[in-house]
Amino acid sequence: MKKIIIAILICVAILGGVLSLNLGSETNLSASDFLRIHIRANSNEVYDQEVKYKVKDKLVEYLTPILAEATTKERAMELVSQNLDEISNIASLVLQEEGYTYGAKAKLTSETFPTRCYDDVVLESGEYDSLIVELGSAEGNNWWCVVYPPLCFVASSDDGSDNIVYRSKILEIIKQFFGG
Repeated sequence: MKKIIIAILICVAILGGVLSLNLGSETNLSASDFLRIHIRANSNEVYDQEVKYKVKDKLVEYLTPILAEATTKERAMELVSQNLDEISNIASLVLQEEGYTYGAKAKLTSETFPTRCYDDVVLESGEYDSLIVELGSAEGNNWWCVVYPPLCFVASSDDGSDNIVYRSKILEIIKQFFGG
C-alpha cells in the first residue's frame, strides 16, 4: 500500500512540474527565455538542402552532450560561445567531405523572428538569441531547433510535410522512470 501512495505522490509531483512549465498556448515564456539554433542552407537547391541536414545531424551529435547539462539559458549561451570555432569547423568539414567548395560560419547573435505555431506551442515574434550556422551564402531555407529550454521541434524533412516532433527532457525522464 505504501508503494502505491509513493507512486501516486511521485506522479503528482512530476505532473506538477510538467504543468509548471506552461508550454501550452497560454505560455508565460517570452523570446528572451529561448536560445534557438538555425542552420541556413546555401540555397534552396535540393543538393544544398540535403547537405544542410547532414550538417544538422553532425552538429546535433556534437552539441547534445555539451548542452545536456545547461540549467540556464545563460549557461547554454556560454557553452555555445565557447564552441563556436568547433561548430564552424564541424560544419565546414561535412561540406568538404560532401564535395562542396563553400564553407560554414557559426555565430551567436540576436535576430528578429516571426511568430511560429507548432501544435500547442507558440513562439511569438520577437528578438531571439540564436546560434546561426551559415552554409555558403546562407540564402536557402533553414532548419531550426530550440536549444534552451531543453525542448526541440524538428520539421520532418523526408516527406516534405510540416509534421513537428515535440521532444522534452522532462517527458523523457518520466518515460524512463516508468520503464517506457
